[in-house]
Amino acid sequence: MQESQKAGEPEENKTRRLRHDIRNQLSNINLAVEQLKYEIPDDAGSDSEFLISTIADSCERINILLNDLD
Repeated sequence: MQESQKAGEPEENKTRRLRHDIRNQLSNINLAVEQLKYEIPDDAGSDSEFLISTIADSCERINILLNDLD
């Protein structure tokens, strides 16, 4: 879509498109986190688990914020 078309787009459509784009990226992040859980050795330590958990929790919080916009 050209910038001139985006500029004239209704605010509701912009918000819907933004939510959609953010959810797509969150999905990619969540898939990567799930894969990391299997890739990181069990003896990697609690730091790795903490970091993966933090990423997953943050994604969930962002998703909740997006749901609140609906």
